[in-house]
Formats: sequence, structure tokens, C-alpha cells
Amino acid sequence: MDKPTTRRHFVKGLAATAAAFNFQVVPSRVFGANDRITLAGIGTSGKGASDISGSAAAGFQVTHLCDIVNVEKYPNLGGGWAKTKADYPDAKFYEDWREMLEAEGDKIDAVTVSTPDHVHAHASAAAMRKGCAVYCQKPLTHGIWEARLLTELATKTKVVTQMGNQAHANNHMRRVVELVRAGLIGDIVEVHAWTNRPIWPQGIPAWPKKEEVPAHINWDLWIGPAPFRDYSQQIHPFKWRGYWDFGTGALGDMACHIMNMSHWAMDFAAPTSVSAVSADGRGAQSDLSPPTWATIEYQFPGKNGKSIKYMWYDGYKDAVFNPEKWALESTIDGGKIREPNTPPAEILEGMDSTEAKGYDSLIVGSSGKIWFNRSKDTWFVKPGKLMDGFEYPAASIPRARDENPHNEFFDAVKAGDPELPQSKFAQSGPFTEMVLLGNLAVRLNKKVEWDSKNLTSPNCPEAAKLIKRDYREGWALEA
Repeated sequence: MDKPTTRRHFVKGLAATAAAFNFQVVPSRVFGANDRITLAGIGTSGKGASDISGSAAAGFQVTHLCDIVNVEKYPNLGGGWAKTKADYPDAKFYEDWREMLEAEGDKIDAVTVSTPDHVHAHASAAAMRKGCAVYCQKPLTHGIWEARLLTELATKTKVVTQMGNQAHANNHMRRVVELVRAGLIGDIVEVHAWTNRPIWPQGIPAWPKKEEVPAHINWDLWIGPAPFRDYSQQIHPFKWRGYWDFGTGALGDMACHIMNMSHWAMDFAAPTSVSAVSADGRGAQSDLSPPTWATIEYQFPGKNGKSIKYMWYDGYKDAVFNPEKWALESTIDGGKIREPNTPPAEILEGMDSTEAKGYDSLIVGSSGKIWFNRSKDTWFVKPGKLMDGFEYPAASIPRARDENPHNEFFDAVKAGDPELPQSKFAQSGPFTEMVLLGNLAVRLNKKVEWDSKNLTSPNCPEAAKLIKRDYREGWALEA
């Protein structure tokens, strides 16, 4: 008996016919005005919970939930996992996203991937290969090669994609990008960006002691493609960011937010080199944990043969890791850390680097400077006279509905338009590559020259194992 024709099979047939006649049809599902557009949430607590609820508010029907914390077997568990399950009681629950996509993939139009960093690429790639649209949290991937893989896979599959750097949808960010590109402050000369993270332990010298895995957690599945480590509450559910195996440190956590506007204004250029200075009490070449602070310098090609210097600052200069408290504390008096790593005073020109929640960015141009914070629309320019008589360009970047990233994703899925999301993988993939390149310099403790086309370092062959790491048996990720 013939198999029933689904929307997916119908569109795949259209794509095959189009190929035969040398024209293209975007192979997304075909939606009518009253069609239900279904969504599966991979990761259901914390950021996963907000991504799922935001997607539902945008118009998706949440039909599937997936998490290594099994609230279906343990309904009295509480926390964000239980709340998400209660909010969508009819959603089918899975522990393993691989099983969910294999069994239910043709019933799922889109997924949110809100797992720890080390699972992003694997879950996103599997969903894309099933024809599902993908909204994946930042950083897009754990590794540089993984980001390139997802970028290329998005082009190949033509599904709608978007990275979850939420402020990318804000009108004020898009407007400032347009103004910088129009020459408001002249040519970009250098950029400075900083964060108050980490707010979790880093500079960790040894793995925590093994603890018994709680019955409600599928620990082997949580580990996924990463090297196996014993369970500890000092890893799951929150502190995993402070381990290279699972997270990408303060840079990976926040740079996709804070570097976003300035790198967008640079049209997602690739750096030619990166170097770093960091200190955490045990040296910057640890294979275990990111340092307690780092200053990273990227070099980008500029105009007229000149380079653009891009500086990143994170952490606290006085922070050390206390193994008894499993937390960061100050070297000054064993108390609260208090010396944030921020740009020098001559760059800030009197600006309080901690005023806006401790993170911000500053672009230095050939004619002036622009200060920008993703959370506020009160950006400003020095000298103010640059605004006098400036010919404001017309808007050139599409605006998201209600400045909401989930709305932008939903509208793109409904329209079958992979180009609509402004943080699509074609943009966020190269952006993630650039961001994570900083961790190469931190971990290798040397200047890394960079060949972006080939994802190699001409002077650091040892970087190869960090650019594309080995995966645990059974978790291969194919190009």
C-alpha cells in the first residue's frame, strides 16, 4: 500500500521536480492560514523553558518536549522541568531527542535547542536533516568546526534557522548597525566589549568528587558527545559552563550577545589572528576549566590595508577558585569579587563600565566613538557634533515583529523563508566561529594566526584538536 503523502513528502517532491527543471523551491513545509505549526522543545528548564514559552506565544503549537530530566516518570520533581510539562500537558515527552526525531520527526515543524553547549551541534544537525526548522541557543555550537558544519547544513537543507541571541531582534540594535555602516563615526578602527561573567566557578583545578546520579536524571545522555565524567552537582544543572568539556566559558556565554552589534556592523568579517592574556592561579593552558579572567585581542582586516583591533574583556582580576566553597572569591579578603576586567580608563572616557549590569560595548571610529548596550536604546556618540547634519540612511535591515526573536522565527517558518531571520545560521555560524576562536588563544596561550576559509591555524597545528574535537563513541557528527 502506498504511504500517505505528508506535507514533508509533498515539499520534497516539489524540490526534486524543481531540481530536474533547474529552478529552486525552498523545501520548507507548506502552511495554510489555519495550519498548526508544531514545535518540539529540546531542553525544558531555564532557557529552555523561556524558549518554549516564547515560541508558543509567537504562534507555535508545542507538541513535543524532550529533556534528560524525566518529569513524566517523576511528576513531583518540581522546578522548571515540571512547570513546562504542566504548561503543555498534551505534549509528547521524550528523554532522548534522537529517539524523538526518529519517531516523530515528520510531525515536528520546528525545534528549540536549549541544551548545554556541547549538545547544540548534534541536536541541531539531526533536526535539520529531518527537515525541521531550528532555533538554537547561543553560542551556536561548542566548537568552531561544528559552527561551520551547521552553516553549511543550513544552506544544504534550506530549513529556517536562528540562533538565540535575543537582542538581535531589537530595533535599536538594527538601527545602530545601519548607522555605523553608513559612516556615522567614520571607518571602524577598534572595538571594545566586556562582560561581568563568569557568575559560576572557573579556574577549577580538578574534577569534583563523584556523586550518585539522581534517579530522575539520564546522566549518560546528558554527557552525550563529550568525554564521560562522573556526575556531580558541581556540574549539573548550572555550573557546566566552567568546564571546557561542556561549556565555552564567559566568552562563549556572553560574547554572542555583547559582540553582536559591532560584529554585525563589520558584516561578520573573519579575523586574521587572535591572542589572549589570562590568569587563574594555575596557568591558561588548562584542559579542564576556563580562566577566572581573560583579555582577548582579535585582529580583523580593515580598509586601506589597516587592521581593526577588537578587544574582549571578561572575569575579575581578583578572583580565585575556592574548592571548599566551589565558588569564586576575592584574593583581597576572601569575600565578594570586586575588580572586573574592563577596558582602560582612556578608552572609557569617564564611562562607568559597571553601570549597565557590568557589560557593554564601544566602537572607535576614525571620526568618533559610539557606546552601545544591547539592553538599552540609549546609545550615544562622541563627539555629539557627528549627529549634526548627518544624512540618516533608510532602514535596510528587516525588523522583527514586535522586536521579538521568537516572532521572527515563527514568521519565517510560516512563510517558508530561511532568509528572514537576521540571526540565521548563515550569519550566526560565522559569528560563532569568530567568538570561539578567542578560546583557542586562551587555551593555547599564544597568538593564533587564522585561516578562516580552511578552519586552520598556520602557526598552531596543535589547534586542530580543539577546532574539531573527538566525540565519545556512538556520537559521531558527520559533515
